[in-house]
Amino acid sequence: MGTKEAIKLFEEKRVRTTWDDEQEKWYFSIVDVVDVLTDSKDALTARKYWNKLKQRLKEEGNETVTNCHQLKLRAADGKMRLTDVADTEQLFRIIQSIPSPKAEPFKRWMAQVAAERIDQMQDPELSIHQAMADYKRLGYSDNWINQRLKSIEIRKDLTDQWRLHNVEEGVQYATLTDIIYQAWAGKTAKEYKHYKGLKKENLRDNMTNEELVLNMLAELSTTSITKAKDPQNLEENIQCAAEGGEVARVAREQLESKTGRDVVSPLSAKRFFEAQQPTERLGEAEEE
Repeated sequence: MGTKEAIKLFEEKRVRTTWDDEQEKWYFSIVDVVDVLTDSKDALTARKYWNKLKQRLKEEGNETVTNCHQLKLRAADGKMRLTDVADTEQLFRIIQSIPSPKAEPFKRWMAQVAAERIDQMQDPELSIHQAMADYKRLGYSDNWINQRLKSIEIRKDLTDQWRLHNVEEGVQYATLTDIIYQAWAGKTAKEYKHYKGLKKENLRDNMTNEELVLNMLAELSTTSITKAKDPQNLEENIQCAAEGGEVARVAREQLESKTGRDVVSPLSAKRFFEAQQPTERLGEAEEE
């Protein structure tokens, strides 16, 4: 099953979701939905509520609960854990068993989420516009946003090649990504995030323009080398990843020798832009 994780917000509460490409449907974390509808004080309370409700529905012979399955979703501690999920139709039935004034608004929200995905599949440009709006709202610059969207395209081209060359999603993708980072930046993803003071945040969303461009170069080079060498196993893919990262390392070192400063920065992208704002405002005042 080809899936893509996403976090959706309902009244500022997180609902973990996964889009299944093959079945073309959303799967929602049931415990997150329970949390929303019951205003649970914490995740443990929501899980206890769901476990009791699940047991009761099973005893009643409810087929909806029987047909629900589990997927690995990212937990609060950042680890991937098996989580009970339900598609839209199953979730509608489960919601009927939870007395909550939020039930109807939540159903309308679910329908909107589904409709937006269908619209984006028919017109991919809509998802691009949405991503741009989301990054803009978070304070990123237009130039950075354009680079980030391009990096997403380049990353997808790379993972498509990995899929074609017998690389398994999950651990093997992470291994190859670490090799690319290590080759050009001298740090694994975990070390890189620690260097920037990140925890659960996305590393690429916190790269400066220079870091993002060099990572794009590393991944683009890895894609081209993979196509040329046609690796057939993980070890051969590892070699391609190391060589792709090496291309970007050379570029990084040349840039650093010309500028006299390190490219790999402890600043996150947002803090980087905030640091530039006083200078930008001063420049604007002088122009006026």
